[in-house]
Amino acid sequence: MKTLIFTLGCLFITAFTFAQSSVSGTITDSNGGPLPGVNIIEKGTSNGTSTDFDGNYTLTVPNDAVLVISFVGFETQEISVNSQTTINVTLQEGNTLDSVQLVGSRSPKRTATDTPVAIDVIEVSDIVTQAGKIEINELLQYAAPSFNANKQSGSDGADHIDPATLRGLGPDQTLVLVNGKRRHQSSLINIFGTRGRGNTGTDLNTIPAASIKRIEILRDGAAAQYGSDAIAGVINIVLKDNVDEFSGSVSYGAYNTNAKGDFPDGTPNTDGNRLDTDRDGNAIGDDQSLDGGSLKVSGNYGVAIGEEGYANFTTEYVNKNKTLRPGYDFRRGFGEAAIEGFNIFGNLSFPVSDQTEVYAFGGRNYRDTDAYAFTRNGGERVVTEIYPNGFTPRITSIITDNSFAAGVRSELGNDWKVDLSNTYGKNVFHYYIKGTLNASLEENSPTEFDAGGHSLSQNTINLDFSKYYADIANGFNLAIGTEYRTETFTIFAGETGSYATYDTNGQPITDPQTQQQPIDPGTGNPRPGGSQGFPGYSPENVVDRSRSNVSLYVDTELDVTEKFLLAGAVRFENYSDFGSTFNGKLATRYKLTDNINLRGSLSSGFRAPSLAQVYYNLRFTDFQGGTATESLLSANNSPVTRSFGIGELKEETATNASLGFTAKAGDFTATIDGYFVSVKDRIVLTGTFDAPQIDNVNEAQFFVNGVDTETTGVDIILSYRKLLDDGSISATLLGNINSIEIKDVNNGNLDEDTFFGARERAFLLASAPDSKFALNMSYVKNKFNTALGITRYSEITLIDFAETEDVYDAKFTVDLNFGYEITDQVKLSIGSNNLFNEYPDQQNDGETEGGGYWDSVQMGFGGAYYYTRLDFTF
Repeated sequence: MKTLIFTLGCLFITAFTFAQSSVSGTITDSNGGPLPGVNIIEKGTSNGTSTDFDGNYTLTVPNDAVLVISFVGFETQEISVNSQTTINVTLQEGNTLDSVQLVGSRSPKRTATDTPVAIDVIEVSDIVTQAGKIEINELLQYAAPSFNANKQSGSDGADHIDPATLRGLGPDQTLVLVNGKRRHQSSLINIFGTRGRGNTGTDLNTIPAASIKRIEILRDGAAAQYGSDAIAGVINIVLKDNVDEFSGSVSYGAYNTNAKGDFPDGTPNTDGNRLDTDRDGNAIGDDQSLDGGSLKVSGNYGVAIGEEGYANFTTEYVNKNKTLRPGYDFRRGFGEAAIEGFNIFGNLSFPVSDQTEVYAFGGRNYRDTDAYAFTRNGGERVVTEIYPNGFTPRITSIITDNSFAAGVRSELGNDWKVDLSNTYGKNVFHYYIKGTLNASLEENSPTEFDAGGHSLSQNTINLDFSKYYADIANGFNLAIGTEYRTETFTIFAGETGSYATYDTNGQPITDPQTQQQPIDPGTGNPRPGGSQGFPGYSPENVVDRSRSNVSLYVDTELDVTEKFLLAGAVRFENYSDFGSTFNGKLATRYKLTDNINLRGSLSSGFRAPSLAQVYYNLRFTDFQGGTATESLLSANNSPVTRSFGIGELKEETATNASLGFTAKAGDFTATIDGYFVSVKDRIVLTGTFDAPQIDNVNEAQFFVNGVDTETTGVDIILSYRKLLDDGSISATLLGNINSIEIKDVNNGNLDEDTFFGARERAFLLASAPDSKFALNMSYVKNKFNTALGITRYSEITLIDFAETEDVYDAKFTVDLNFGYEITDQVKLSIGSNNLFNEYPDQQNDGETEGGGYWDSVQMGFGGAYYYTRLDFTF
């Protein structure tokens, strides 16, 4: 570490310089008022700055540079320097076609620094070239203080779609918007894994990073503003709208296979005992120093439509191979899934008059994924005629995600603005199980099965009105609107062999009294049916359920004085399947000085149970400490569920409170926000109940309104940016301190340890580390730049299948990136994530959730990742 810091220091001091000009000035609005937070960028570079609270800026640029000056709600300007040293600019308010609002505020006059609640605005172009992250979840883990996501292993569908959280709440308690419109969730519900058990969530990785202009994260309860799912906050993804420019990138990276730890001789996926990913049946492959090779190719291009319209399109191809890390004999395939995917996304807008525009956006994501299940080494599940040495089944999937939104925005004659839109999205998750067998078919079994899958579609119609009253106090914004949403969840069956148990004559068993199940000659046990690794969905599992929702809201912001802002919102929602809810929010901001703001909020919130939580059901093989057991996840509306004393699901309710401040002093800015979130009747997945009364099942689990939780914490963002004669230096400290407490377990008359025991409680409490701090530093010098990121994860404790504590001590990781602009259009970057190959603490009892030597915690179990990236713009 000392050598690394010394090297960077030398680079900062010795990098060569070129004569440039220092340009300064003031940015104001049409009334002469200063505009803080305006972006001033040297065109074609990452060199830039922003105005202070008085609208002042200073930037060092070449004499022939062009400044790009942009600010939310105002028209962007490009100004040639031409050796000028003072450039004052008056920005004109954008018309209806160009205005953009920040998430969390429907006022056109608000910036991220003067909102009454915490909002992160992440310019994706600023971070994507300075980090070797290839997915949106990874980028946000790097750039947002309370965002957490990790790759899973041995978690069925969660190996293919990463569950992500804000402030340690559930993946389904964060609402995702695209261009301000509600995005559909994934059809996957998480059953295993350390994060989000019993929850659905939105798959952010279906949106290509190259299509994103910025990401806005509202870190505050917003159900009264945006509706269900916004208990933890809102993530708004704003798509690119640039024209007459082609940009793209090609990147490649791979992981270091030298896992840190003390592993016994013969441990799977150590030297001499690495599973061959090209062959099924537990074949041993060659040793490798690198794995998980990841190729990403992206391109973005925009064309102008008339004088003010645009059509911007993005394509992206990703190909990532499996990683394999040390596991146990029953988990030879411990590691991350392989992914091959293709994205296409579009964003367009065109005016039909001076007051009206038509817009549309959407895309298609296709992913072919491949992950290992738990190993079958012998016994009645193995047919030696097919796999003499046992086998490690592969759970593969085809995931398709389609979305399309279209609408019209217009400004009416009385200054009211109206926005009418329709947004549709559908996620389909289709399982194909390979390298497997149906043991009840014995040597006649196929080794691949179509196992069926599930889908979720959502259609949302929005009608929104807003008006800004400049003559009421210091400004008043009123927004009212309505939303009508329909959702449909389906489970579709796989082929018969994926779920059926066959008799000795090779016929599916329909009458156990007259049909005999094959017996394994070695163990004397019946041979189980269904595809090993993941049993297919049967006709009994098939679901096709829909519901509708209608909502009305009022959202207001009043600048009582120049210093005092008061905001309020109320929302009514009615669901066709469980009733109505009414929620409100009150927020305020007060300017103590021109450079210091106090802000706070209080709100109620809710989240309706998802259709998947109500209707999902499956029989599956659960591995607990290497021992297989047959389990049933029973649908909430099932008589079986009622027979165990489990009630109908109802909505989660929440109370949110926050208090914080923002400050600026010269080149230094700070935001510190404390928060409190109380969630009652939180939906979770229970522990396992003994179920001897159900045929061919040992255990049963259920979705329940199982616990009441309280989350308290603080988000910290400290940022420093200093302009140099021919570059800049910046440092940002992102911190989150988070504490989750389970106040009550709502087990009624059921045994608490079975209903939601210590192990399940530990997984919920580990949804986020108690603290995460990241120090991100960057340096720009002419054509050269470097970035250094140091992240600390706090200690995490889980309880394994042996009911003992697995303690993961606090850890540091280091990311390092170097970049050089070969030409004005081409930039080369090299770097490493987790440079020093850090792993969580090793666990040695073989009882972890994923069957490896680590759970999915902290920085994950992939190890060091090395990459190179070529960016180009024409």
